[in-house]
Amino acid sequence: MFNPSREQARRFYFDTWAKHRASQTLTDLEKIALTVMLLHPEYHSLLDKPDHYVDKDYSLEAGQTNPFLHMSMHVAIHEQLTINQPQGVREHYKGLCEQTQNQHAAEHEMMDCLGEMIWHAQRHQTNPDPDIYFACLQKKRGLSTTE
Repeated sequence: MFNPSREQARRFYFDTWAKHRASQTLTDLEKIALTVMLLHPEYHSLLDKPDHYVDKDYSLEAGQTNPFLHMSMHVAIHEQLTINQPQGVREHYKGLCEQTQNQHAAEHEMMDCLGEMIWHAQRHQTNPDPDIYFACLQKKRGLSTTE
């Protein structure tokens, strides 16, 4: 299983951005990451300064969003949708797209639920539970948890 360090994960984004700016060929995963980066112009200036941001800490308590975590969650959702895992995630995405009328906004709704599932797994030292993810997605879509 691929388990990069924080620095390796961040370098992936910095390197992908640099390759894009230099018009170099990107791998398939880099293309996905670039799509996410292009949807977030507020991150472009930090992607141009890897030495300044590679070690930066982001504090929820201070109201800071970790841009690398944010982009990584977008990439994870893209991968989930590509292979429909957990099974049924595409249906929720389609429903959220209809509801929000915006694919990017739908992904942000999904991110809240993905984060909730991950938080629960970390807090209880368990594997991520797709039932928690889907219950959250159903709630966001205004569906009962028995549908």
